[in-house]
Amino acid sequence: MDKKKNLLIEKRNSEVFLRPRFAIDLEENAKIVLNRFSDEFKKEETTFRGSVIDGHVFIAVSKKEEHFWSPQLHLEILETTEKTSLLNGLFGPNPQVWTLFMFIHFVIGISFLGFAVFLYTKMSLNEPIIFPLIMMFVLPLVWTILYFLGKTGKDTGKSQMKDLHDFMIKVI
Repeated sequence: MDKKKNLLIEKRNSEVFLRPRFAIDLEENAKIVLNRFSDEFKKEETTFRGSVIDGHVFIAVSKKEEHFWSPQLHLEILETTEKTSLLNGLFGPNPQVWTLFMFIHFVIGISFLGFAVFLYTKMSLNEPIIFPLIMMFVLPLVWTILYFLGKTGKDTGKSQMKDLHDFMIKVI
């Protein structure tokens, strides 16, 4: 079993992304790996919460260690052949936090477009353009601040991301 773990090759995407992804080719059937995760979550001494649904595994830190920026790990295990499978992993924040961030990004994007139309209308009518012009600069600034806030949150949860990753490696 230890020999297999040394042969794992993990393909990661860039560190720029707020939700890092990775992929691992496994030399085992997907059902075996899914059952192993299911068995691990049933143990009382396990330090992580999780669930296995169809080909997906959701892993989260324990309730007592959880904070606003705590990451979760979503694994999708796809059967490639009868004896091999592909594990795709995605780190992300709590789904409620992610939904809030996406909603705010959506509102900022729509507002930017609205103020662009407002600016054009004011210019066409030869009216003062100061307010829509200010908003055209403020909204991208707010979006940039949100991006760095998300990056800071990711950095805050980095140790928990490592713990989740180590747990996943231990189980596979």
